Amino acid sequence: MPLISSAVRPALPGVAVAVAVGIVATAVGTLVPVVGGPVPAVVLGALLGWLVRRRTDGGLGLLAPGVKFASSRVLQAAVVLLGAQLSIGAVLRIGAETLPVMLTTLVVCLVGAWLIGRALRVSSTLRTLIGVGTGICGASAIAAVTPVVGAVGADVAYAMSTIFLCNIAAVFLFPLLGHALGLSQHAFGVFAGTAVNDTSSVVATATVYGRQATDTAVVVKLVRTLMIIPIVVGLAGLEARRTARAQAASVDGAGRDGGVRVFRLVPWFLIGFLVVVLLRTVGVLPAAAAPGFATVATFLITVALGAIGVSTDFGALRRAGFRPMLLGIVLWALVAGTSLGVQAAFGML
Repeated sequence: MPLISSAVRPALPGVAVAVAVGIVATAVGTLVPVVGGPVPAVVLGALLGWLVRRRTDGGLGLLAPGVKFASSRVLQAAVVLLGAQLSIGAVLRIGAETLPVMLTTLVVCLVGAWLIGRALRVSSTLRTLIGVGTGICGASAIAAVTPVVGAVGADVAYAMSTIFLCNIAAVFLFPLLGHALGLSQHAFGVFAGTAVNDTSSVVATATVYGRQATDTAVVVKLVRTLMIIPIVVGLAGLEARRTARAQAASVDGAGRDGGVRVFRLVPWFLIGFLVVVLLRTVGVLPAAAAPGFATVATFLITVALGAIGVSTDFGALRRAGFRPMLLGIVLWALVAGTSLGVQAAFGML
């Protein structure tokens, strides 16, 4: 017990601060649902971190170990719990009608992030975060990718800020666009589910349009969340390959180590995510429990993003410049246009 206590004790101050930020941010998100909890957590955490750094030599002092734990392990646990909202049957029920829209918008977004991001000279890590946040599911996707690519707090905060601004714009602009185009409830639900990022903003945008649009948008959004799996596995593979190249001289026998490498391509939290999805599918986790798991997952993401906010270095954020924000806005418009274009091509509008 003393050994456990000595290992845990250094993390307690930072974790306590992250939890406190998460509670406050969750309250803000409850009062203003369109904002949600994760984004206020980043903002509050960043402000708190800025104040702490001003009173120290630029570091986080006693908060550092707990902030690091909350921004990684807590965040990964939240990704696992997200699986409770999905079942294999839900994916199958969506069918071929919406999968082409989701897959096309994802491919267009990721390719656009790579090409446009390079043209704008945005760093590889930051364009990856903005790309998956825009193309998949906002904060949840950024949360899943962050530990895989080793993103720093400033990159995560910038990506979150970009996604937040686009979400707010979508809530106000998308219903007007839907009415102007004469979109049906179903068509608008597919549009909102693929072109808006965070779940809270998807619900807010679709609710303005109608109940049927909301039901469709939520299902599309949850299925879209599954895209996290192949993307994170792919990114993990790329990171493993880069690491292998960098450490090629120290590899001790490819034949003896090959099987382990393949297994390590899949992060533990994605394995946990798939296990939870399976348990949800076979009924071990009842459907009635899904909202509770979703609430806990959202709070854990809020706590983790609060910790990431605390660790944000504003100097690095300023050095990033306006280009990442421009990238996010361009990708958002590109995904929205692609969603409508694919629906029109398949006769869904």
